[in-house]
Amino acid sequence: MKRWYLYPFSLGYHLGTSIRNRMYDWGLFSSSKFRTPIIGVGNLSVGGSGKSPMVMYLAEYLSKYYRTGVLSRGYGRVTKGYGIVNYDSNYKFVGDEPMQLFERFRNRFVIGVCEDRVFGAKKIIEDMDLEVLLLDDSYQHRAIKPGMNLLLTDYNDPYFKDFILPAGDLRESRNGMGRANIIMVTKCPDDLTEEKKQYYISRIRPQHYQKVFFSAIAYDENIMGLDSMMPVKNLDYYDVLLITGIANPSQLLKELAKYNKKVKHLQYKDHHNFTDDDIKKISAEYKKLGEYKVILTTEKDYVRLKTFDYLRNKIFYWPINVEIDKREDFNQIIQNYVRKV
Repeated sequence: MKRWYLYPFSLGYHLGTSIRNRMYDWGLFSSSKFRTPIIGVGNLSVGGSGKSPMVMYLAEYLSKYYRTGVLSRGYGRVTKGYGIVNYDSNYKFVGDEPMQLFERFRNRFVIGVCEDRVFGAKKIIEDMDLEVLLLDDSYQHRAIKPGMNLLLTDYNDPYFKDFILPAGDLRESRNGMGRANIIMVTKCPDDLTEEKKQYYISRIRPQHYQKVFFSAIAYDENIMGLDSMMPVKNLDYYDVLLITGIANPSQLLKELAKYNKKVKHLQYKDHHNFTDDDIKKISAEYKKLGEYKVILTTEKDYVRLKTFDYLRNKIFYWPINVEIDKREDFNQIIQNYVRKV
């Protein structure tokens, strides 16, 4: 939703971010380069554009061929400084997204957290002898200059239709897209036509060095619990209490509606720190449901919610992955970059 009455404030925000970017472009602010291949993943807007599943895809793919690492700020954690996610970690100390990555993939690749991207990148590359590093949500963190930048934009809310904060949701001007090597249109519908693709490409207006790809969210056929799983198609027999603490749950709601119309949705802000009072409210809503009922959440929210005793054996999460159109072409570009460095 655009907030036109805040447009005058957007002019000031635009001026500030533009000056900052120019300082980096002109070399007045330093931007560190690394010999190790670094791929940055980010977007121009605030909110969910599908960064987490894209980082998952890249990390899983690259770890088949290279010693791979992921570096995150660890948003929402109560700690500071550098650390490696391991079996003793929990979301409070490393953040929910790094914890989500670790719980799905375990030791397939290295996951580190550090709010100082330059220090963290040097540390994780040297300590873990990495061959490639992924930077999560790094597009505006220009103290590091990745060898490749992957810019994501939501099909349903593309940056070329948006405006700068606070009137819109852009963190910087649309001109920032020029730093990207790949522009990925995410969360595309299943029936995306070639005509629609060409429309988006015409609006993006990629430079000669940029490639545009399209991807969709693929929901798993099962929902997962602590010690059990359930086919998604069986949700039709249950009353569903859906709990989300993500930036944009609209696509999840749309997908869930294919299987169940009896959904009570408790929506919280992104990275919400659930409290005992929240759990009391969840418990009260759960008790109002019918005899056959289930609590459902996202994979990211699950790493936080399962820590509460009341929910541990009641709650399920719905895993997602990313499906990329022309995936082999995309993979080849990634491989060519890593091999060349």
